[in-house]
Amino acid sequence: MARPSRCRRICFEPKYGGFAPCGIKNPTQVVLTVDEFEAIRLIDCEKKTHEQCGQLMNISRTTVTEIYERAREKIADCIVNGKELRIVGGNYALCNGSAMKYCGKRCNNAKFSAQNQADIRKETEIMKIAVTYENGNVFPHFGHTEQFKIYDIDKDKITASNVVSTNGSGHGALAGLLSSLNVDTLICGGIGAGAQNALAQAGIKLYGGVSGSADDAVNALLTGTLAYNPNVRCNHHGHEHHGEGHHCGEGHNCGEGHSCREGHNCG
Repeated sequence: MARPSRCRRICFEPKYGGFAPCGIKNPTQVVLTVDEFEAIRLIDCEKKTHEQCGQLMNISRTTVTEIYERAREKIADCIVNGKELRIVGGNYALCNGSAMKYCGKRCNNAKFSAQNQADIRKETEIMKIAVTYENGNVFPHFGHTEQFKIYDIDKDKITASNVVSTNGSGHGALAGLLSSLNVDTLICGGIGAGAQNALAQAGIKLYGGVSGSADDAVNALLTGTLAYNPNVRCNHHGHEHHGEGHHCGEGHNCGEGHSCREGHNCG
């Protein structure tokens, strides 16, 4: 199966979970991942070069640049447009002292016993996979799903699962909901471009255009046999209607009286 990108090494976790603008009720949330926070800290606070930052985080310079630019864009969006910044999630592990040759500092985390370090490595292997869910199946319409089934995965095996309600959350809030549940992978049917962007900003891997049993889909993902559409799209407005409904994607039903036609997917 496609695995998450290389785990990013960080010196310590943020002391604060987020920042919100004054005088705005229920501001839109923007999620800054912990590895994005680390890139900002190293480059803007410690004045490290992108090359040095890559050495400290155990990633390439080009990856540092991508993470840094994405983080700066999120911070600017919050400052300029009055949005709440949440710092959570991401693909990272605490430094165990192995970066000392680059930073010249004795990392507090190096005090951990071998057992504690093994526990940290184990934690980074645990995934949380969410599936849009209805009556045992993958719900075909991301923006209208009323439930997610959340699976805990350890070493490519399902260790636990539970169903959570979206509580009426719409397209824009669902990515934030998944992020708050520490989900790093989503399986769904159709999904729109805006929702895809929100998931990408939250660091959530997407497998769209999936139908059938939710449990079977997760097991297929774990064995590398999941059939999905990497170019899944949904356009409810502006594309051709047929009969009583419109068509949106490779034979998946979208619910509410319409079905999906090749080339479009419902989100």
